[in-house]
Amino acid sequence: MAVRVIQAGMGGWGVNWAENVVPKVSNVKTVAYVDMAAASLERAQAKLGLSSKCYFKSLSEALSAVECDAVLITSQLEGHIPLSLEALAAGRHVLVEKPFAASIEDAQKAVIEAERQDRVLMVSQNYRFQPAPIAVRKIIERSDLGAVGTVHIDFRRYANHAPIEGHKHYGIWHPLLVDMSIHHFDLMRMVLGVEPLRIECRTWNPSWSRFKSASSGSAIIDFENNITVDYRGSWVSTDTQTSWSGDWRIECEKGVVEWCSRGDAGVPERVTVRRLGKEPKEIKLPKVARRDREGCLAAFAKAVEKGLAVDTSGRDNINTLALMFGAVKAADTGVPVFLRAPELAEIASGNGGQAGMAVSAGSNR
Repeated sequence: MAVRVIQAGMGGWGVNWAENVVPKVSNVKTVAYVDMAAASLERAQAKLGLSSKCYFKSLSEALSAVECDAVLITSQLEGHIPLSLEALAAGRHVLVEKPFAASIEDAQKAVIEAERQDRVLMVSQNYRFQPAPIAVRKIIERSDLGAVGTVHIDFRRYANHAPIEGHKHYGIWHPLLVDMSIHHFDLMRMVLGVEPLRIECRTWNPSWSRFKSASSGSAIIDFENNITVDYRGSWVSTDTQTSWSGDWRIECEKGVVEWCSRGDAGVPERVTVRRLGKEPKEIKLPKVARRDREGCLAAFAKAVEKGLAVDTSGRDNINTLALMFGAVKAADTGVPVFLRAPELAEIASGNGGQAGMAVSAGSNR
């Protein structure tokens, strides 16, 4: 029997989910769509071609009108926690787009409610559902190359073509760190299997950038086990474009692992291992039945059906969120940020309202 889902948030990205992701997961069935904006509902209905009886202006209306097991939240960021709390309070499971919440405090509220209701609360960190990071995670777990020392990550894209007028992406609050780097921050935690301790970060806007906020930046992140990550990213780079995961080079005691994932059409996903004194060797990638958002939704449905734990639970994702907010705070203040209690509770202080107003959920990635 399919997991019955109400989808809340029918802007452009929400419709993309409804058209290109949900239909590919056979054990998920959407029973209603929700958006408080009438225009968004009308556009969604025109695109999806379903009966007007499937569309509602509030989650409460939809929950009262249809039977469902879960709520998929693809709204803008300010809606993530209110919608999550409403769904959880009604006893429904929740899959929510990244970033999870506009503050760590809000995220904790949702986590507590999910645990009180004994419901799945999962964050769509879709970059985890790819062969390359899964393969690299196993290499690191097995210590095939000994201890990890330094990790170098480069992300370069040129998203600077569109006219400034009417282009929402240019107005996003911290477009690199919040809209894009959160994927890379989450991959760091997944692949390395340890948690971040401290971050230094600097951001800037090249003269040709059309973004209102800093489109480029770099960070030094200290992780557990004496691992240091050197991270660089840009939305307006004129250099060779990287894959969406970024290009990674992990220096270990006995060699180097290089990998990339989520490339453009025709760019293969790859993992290369180069042991000390030997030629590099490309390793065979594991088979992944469902990738990206499709893999995330399938994992969520399986967890709902069988009562399983999920890797990207709300509780786990708080550490990814903390790293993102830590990067923002370090960039804004010029001061290194520590990512362990009691500092953790203060990382997002003062940022919640600004983030909620200016950041859209998973804008286009």
